[in-house]
Amino acid sequence: MGELLLYIGIILISTFAVWKGGSLLEESSEKLSDYYRLPPLIQGTIITAVGSSFPELAATVLSTLLHGKFDLGVSAIVGSAIFNILVIPGISAVLVKRMPADLSLIYKDTQYYIISVFILFISFALAYIYYPIVVTPNNMEGTMTRWIAFIPIVFYGLYLFIQGMETRDYRRDHGKRAVLGVDKGSVNIRKDWIKLIVSLVLIVASVEGLVSGAIFLGEFFNTPDFIWGITIVAGATSIPDAVVSIKIARKFKGSISLGNVIGSNIFDLLVAVPVGVLIAGSAVVNFTMAAPLMLFLALITIIMFIFLRTNLALVRWEGIVLLILYVLFVVWMVLETLGISSIVIK
Repeated sequence: MGELLLYIGIILISTFAVWKGGSLLEESSEKLSDYYRLPPLIQGTIITAVGSSFPELAATVLSTLLHGKFDLGVSAIVGSAIFNILVIPGISAVLVKRMPADLSLIYKDTQYYIISVFILFISFALAYIYYPIVVTPNNMEGTMTRWIAFIPIVFYGLYLFIQGMETRDYRRDHGKRAVLGVDKGSVNIRKDWIKLIVSLVLIVASVEGLVSGAIFLGEFFNTPDFIWGITIVAGATSIPDAVVSIKIARKFKGSISLGNVIGSNIFDLLVAVPVGVLIAGSAVVNFTMAAPLMLFLALITIIMFIFLRTNLALVRWEGIVLLILYVLFVVWMVLETLGISSIVIK
């Protein structure tokens, strides 16, 4: 019992550290982007996405390299994506009553996010089809190699290309504007670089605490690690996204808040998951567990798309529905852990 309390304490401290590190990372990266006068495309789709999604990226890399548990990293990514889609917009809509969304967000980013879910699902399927390890009705595993992991990366490159073309068209239609930076004399560049490095170290250390805690809980309660990854690790690593998006939503900038969530999720699925494989060389994928979770992620994303398109906004009652769906998801995971349900755990 004493060891259980110790690891619960580690998880709580690590959660706080992830939040603090994420805040420092976003603050320092934003200032450095302005200082070096990076184009808006780079700031939005790369700097902001990496900043808010770095905890999830660290979870995948650490769980794969240090612990040899790629499924734990994947579950943290998928769980984070589910948390981001249901909880963050849900809370934001409840607080502000109405979050407007422009057509570009609905028809470009949201639909590309749906495509991203299926691209990752297809990548898992390819791992099972071409490099099967275990082939039984209740346990289908395969090896995800570097060439398979490269597929989602290519689609993220396509996403960046689309963003670049839209930026070019916007500037052509509205006239070129100089990318203005901040007054360099008012910025302590050395201090901001130190903050950036400290934040990265803090996030990596705290995420390792979360991963170790999830592994311990799995062993202590004799349950699969991924259950704790998809709930505890996912929720903790999503805190930076939640804080940023909810703050933006409360300023009545609904499209920006939703765009941050969707952009971060696209990065998580198409970059954070395959990066662990690219670094490790290969990783084992349990397709039996991944398939129903990816299907659930696709369904809730489609629900979000329908909500946004109906009124060109996310209203309060829709936010409540999203929060109820997340509660049902957590209940489902508890039932899987207790053996009452066997959709994911056979």
